[in-house]
Amino acid sequence: VPITPLRLVPIQRYRQIIITFVDTIRNQQLKIESMKKTIVAMAAMLVAMGMSAQQNISFREGDIVSPQVNDDHTVTFRVKAPKAKSVKILADWEQNNGQATMKKGKDGVWEYTTPQLASEMFTYRFDIDGVLGIDPVNPFTRRDVGNIFSIFYVGGGAADEYLVKDVDHGQVRTVWYHSNTANADRRMNVYLPAGYGKTDKKYPVFYLLHGSGGDETAWLDLGHMARIMDNLIAEGKCVPMIVVMPNGNFGKQAAAGETAENLAFRPVSTHLLPHYKDGLFELAFPEIVNYVDATFNTIPDKAHRAIAGLSMGGMHTLMITANYPDMFNYIGLYSAGVDFSHLNMEEVPAYANLDTKLTKLAQGNPKLYWIACGSEDWLLPANKRLMERMDKDGLKYTFHESSRGHLWCNWRQYSLLFIPQLFK
Repeated sequence: VPITPLRLVPIQRYRQIIITFVDTIRNQQLKIESMKKTIVAMAAMLVAMGMSAQQNISFREGDIVSPQVNDDHTVTFRVKAPKAKSVKILADWEQNNGQATMKKGKDGVWEYTTPQLASEMFTYRFDIDGVLGIDPVNPFTRRDVGNIFSIFYVGGGAADEYLVKDVDHGQVRTVWYHSNTANADRRMNVYLPAGYGKTDKKYPVFYLLHGSGGDETAWLDLGHMARIMDNLIAEGKCVPMIVVMPNGNFGKQAAAGETAENLAFRPVSTHLLPHYKDGLFELAFPEIVNYVDATFNTIPDKAHRAIAGLSMGGMHTLMITANYPDMFNYIGLYSAGVDFSHLNMEEVPAYANLDTKLTKLAQGNPKLYWIACGSEDWLLPANKRLMERMDKDGLKYTFHESSRGHLWCNWRQYSLLFIPQLFK
């Protein structure tokens, strides 16, 4: 039977529907393929990012744990060095002068366990075939002068005061003051006790000075001063006080790397820097005191000021208080660098006529003059000569002799002894 045009119309419609349906499926397939390509590309990117991130943490060596502080206060160290011929530890604990030779295991991991250690924060480095470096699996380090050391803590004693506890915390402000003597702005750190600024309460001030090679960060990073102050105040062992930690390298504005000029030098001991033992830092010290009194809520008198310093900072403390006898009522020398054998004192105005100055200081009757030094410290003979000089000048003092030598473990512990005696 012939097909009439009237019967062709619905067939054409069906054909168009089929064509549209097929095109829709084809477009969906193209979209799916495009989505697949996008997913694959994103996966590749994530893998690449993961590989990049993995490179950044590749210092970790699997399941190696080092240091491992054991319950009996021994400490186990491990380092993977399968091709090394000799691995040693150089540290600052007392036993064996902090030195030990590690033993190599079958898996290429060298290991050593210490004797029982006292409670402290310890620093150490590995010596691998004569190359000194930090522990590759211990992320916790400190800089001391120009070297980086790995660190760890043994609790149950002094080190407990160096840790962050669940107490009210103070704050540390980094500030700049202008020194007319140095013709420069200079940086220092200031600890303010918990609650500072919430009322009009005024506080006594403790000025704390670093040693040769240190800077305004030393007492915070190596001395843990902010943590010590938080804990001692919370425990009721000392009165709340402000602690000022200036930079004693008078030829520099701040710690290495903190100013454009300072980027050009690496941290060194202060005797290699300008103004070492020329007395300018000591004579200019009232600039710091005046800035602190003008900036913070202080009690600006002798009865509410204390000062102490370690090594070179002890020398600074001696000379600052000798030149300004009416400024500080509490004075502390920690392993003070008071060896004058290579210095013509009378040629330096800040150091000249020291006996006369000490006699005048004695007449002002400071409430506490506290001297501490280790039995093995190379500066102990010089400190004893200074005390003999003080005896002749009529200056009363208290002497504390500890064990060990010229070490941060002593200076942190001296602070635990000295600070509770202040402003009482």
